[in-house]
Amino acid sequence: MATVPHEEVRVTLGVDTHEDVHVGVALDQLGRRLGELAIATDAVGFARLRDWTSAYGVIDKVGVEGTGSYGAGLSRWLRAQGLVVVEVDRADRKTRRHGKSDTIDAEAAARAVQSGRATTVPKTGDGPVEMIRVLRVTRRSAVKNRTMTTNQLAALVTTASEELRARLRGLSIAKLVAVAAKFRIGDEPGTVIDATRYALRELARRHQYLSEQIARLDIQLDRLVAAAAPELVAKTGVGTHTAAALLVTAGDNPERLAEEGSFAHLTGSAPLDASSGKQQRHRLNRGGDRDANAALYQIALTRLATHEETKLYMKRRIAEGKTKKEAFRCLKRYIAREVHKTLVRNPLLQPD
Repeated sequence: MATVPHEEVRVTLGVDTHEDVHVGVALDQLGRRLGELAIATDAVGFARLRDWTSAYGVIDKVGVEGTGSYGAGLSRWLRAQGLVVVEVDRADRKTRRHGKSDTIDAEAAARAVQSGRATTVPKTGDGPVEMIRVLRVTRRSAVKNRTMTTNQLAALVTTASEELRARLRGLSIAKLVAVAAKFRIGDEPGTVIDATRYALRELARRHQYLSEQIARLDIQLDRLVAAAAPELVAKTGVGTHTAAALLVTAGDNPERLAEEGSFAHLTGSAPLDASSGKQQRHRLNRGGDRDANAALYQIALTRLATHEETKLYMKRRIAEGKTKKEAFRCLKRYIAREVHKTLVRNPLLQPD
């Protein structure tokens, strides 16, 4: 069977990613399967995959599943080699009626790229926004654990002996933590009340540690967000945490979201058409990044409370016949458009 000359072959690579092993499938420009390869998830394995693919021809594009998780390292490495990486969604379970395997998923990723179904440019994850993301992840877990600790403190006080409850009941959390952290208990509590005091002290000190950790993380986030997006932070209603959420959604390369509509859908702020007959309506979009959507919601609330232009905007929308909820969604959409414009022109987030 005649083969296509080597220099004319343009190869599309699809990769199914996992923690320890990535599986790649190569297709030629006609969609014919060229081969498959499993590699280790390190630089040696990445180089092996590139060289193996290059042996078939010129690498056109690489479709990678999980660019924000298991495929993040491979995506960064491939981009550093000058290759075009496309983000591919995990295969839908409905498409797996005939089975599931890593090679099937890898081939599906390659075909998604070839067909044009997969076109999303992944986040680069190699700049200040990635720094902000990892600190936000750590802060969020600290806040979650502090909340759990607070609830545990309150529960222990509720079930404590009358002597302890009389002393601690009615105290604010801050005061309860301060008092309980100073309890003097031996290393081997011998009674129920001593064990309870010991437990309260440990929880209080954990609460203090987590509060200190959150404060340290806030200092770093304030610094990084202000440096990465000063124009965004300067806008009415935008603070460090709302700006951070929006930056993380856009990534270090917001230019990948060329159209502001793409950013609106990504943040779940683009209303979905729910028109029927003569009635023209839009309904709530429950998709997108919910952290970013919550940030837009918080910005909108702040502006409604403090910003005269925003108040007039809402009144005008309601006068047009929209409900308060519909007008509020319009406001979030407006803010998303404003944020997108700010991010894509930010020189600190532009490609080199």
